[in-house]
Amino acid sequence: MKIKWLGNPRKEDYSAAALYLSLTMTPSAAKSAATRMQNARISTVAAKDIFRASGLSLLGISNSHVEKDIGRISKKEKLPPLLLCRDVTNNRLIVADGYHRLCAVYKLDEDAMIPCKIV
Repeated sequence: MKIKWLGNPRKEDYSAAALYLSLTMTPSAAKSAATRMQNARISTVAAKDIFRASGLSLLGISNSHVEKDIGRISKKEKLPPLLLCRDVTNNRLIVADGYHRLCAVYKLDEDAMIPCKIV
């Protein structure tokens, strides 16, 4: 199944990323990271590599958000790229926005290349 992607994240994705990042860093650092994401270029990374670098667990298909994204993929709707932040202190990748999309894509094809903005 071919997964379709938007050319850029939506405006609300950057806000969601800043909100999530503010849980692990100061609000000003989180806002700065989200601003840098807006200016970052799109990169493509394999779903399995994002999981490996983040250390996150794969959410099951029974998760309502993952189910919703799998449905969007089945309907050939375009998904927004992921927003990622490098945590150099802890040597891991933070999925600032797009965790459920990542899980949905991985369920369908762990080798799928996912467009991302990484800072």
